Amino acid sequence: MNEPIVKVEHLSHRYSIQWAIRDINFEITQKGIYGLLGSNGAGKSTTMNIISGVIKQTKGNVFIKGVDIRKNSVESKRKLGFLPQKPPLYNDLTVEEFLMHSAGLRWMDKKEIKPAVDEVLERCGITHFRNRLIKNLSGGYQQRVGIAQAIVHKPDLVILDEPTNGLDPNQIVEIRNLIKEIAMESTVILSTHILPEVQAACDHILMIEEGRVVFAGTVDEFDNYIVPNTLYVSMLNGPSADVFTKLGGVLRAEELGNSRYRIYFSEPHEVIDNIVDMCSRERYHLLELKIEKSSLDTIFAELSKKH
Repeated sequence: MNEPIVKVEHLSHRYSIQWAIRDINFEITQKGIYGLLGSNGAGKSTTMNIISGVIKQTKGNVFIKGVDIRKNSVESKRKLGFLPQKPPLYNDLTVEEFLMHSAGLRWMDKKEIKPAVDEVLERCGITHFRNRLIKNLSGGYQQRVGIAQAIVHKPDLVILDEPTNGLDPNQIVEIRNLIKEIAMESTVILSTHILPEVQAACDHILMIEEGRVVFAGTVDEFDNYIVPNTLYVSMLNGPSADVFTKLGGVLRAEELGNSRYRIYFSEPHEVIDNIVDMCSRERYHLLELKIEKSSLDTIFAELSKKH
């Protein structure tokens, strides 16, 4: 039986007298991009820093491919790559010098370091900057160098903390595509507070709130966490909203302007059938009719209990 890529058991950590996380448990058993969500102070940074070996937990265990990170920190760090929110770059080194140094820190065989650096330079699109000082690179390319140091040794697990923070829209798309490429070979944990970023990049979500895991599942399961209860209706020349309230299954109706409406329902199929029948009978020109999903922000608020 294959070991989970990451296994977290009863993980707790305390700063002085304050518990940052309490009894966190989860397993990651397959490759993909896992979004680690949580509001400020929720405990996600603490969890991430423990998994990556930056701090030692107060209680509990973390295993990376079966290796206990506390009992065998060197071997566990060979299996992971970590990009903190502020990339750990040496500005007075060239890109190539820094990546050679990073590979050495991961105890790579000396014969493997040069080919590995060449490969990661190509993979991250920074080969043409290999001899440039890091301090002379733009923010977007410094971020690429930061990602390159995290994957130069081809780890099983890559942890990225806010990797698109401070980048312009074009750079965000480029980094997002790079992360998706990395996830084809490694498991990626992506820590972010930007909800659309999760939808765009992630396959799975882990959400931590008040030091505990409050959600673990796929992005689709997260999207559908709150059962939809509204319809969006658009017409060419529609009636007043009061007309909809007379239909069976309609709880209330709002006018959104320009013959657009939001219809609150108790059961969607009955309401949809009744609206279509009404439009046919009264000769209203129906342009659009769809069930509205809850927004990510609404779901986040529900899960974090901050309505």
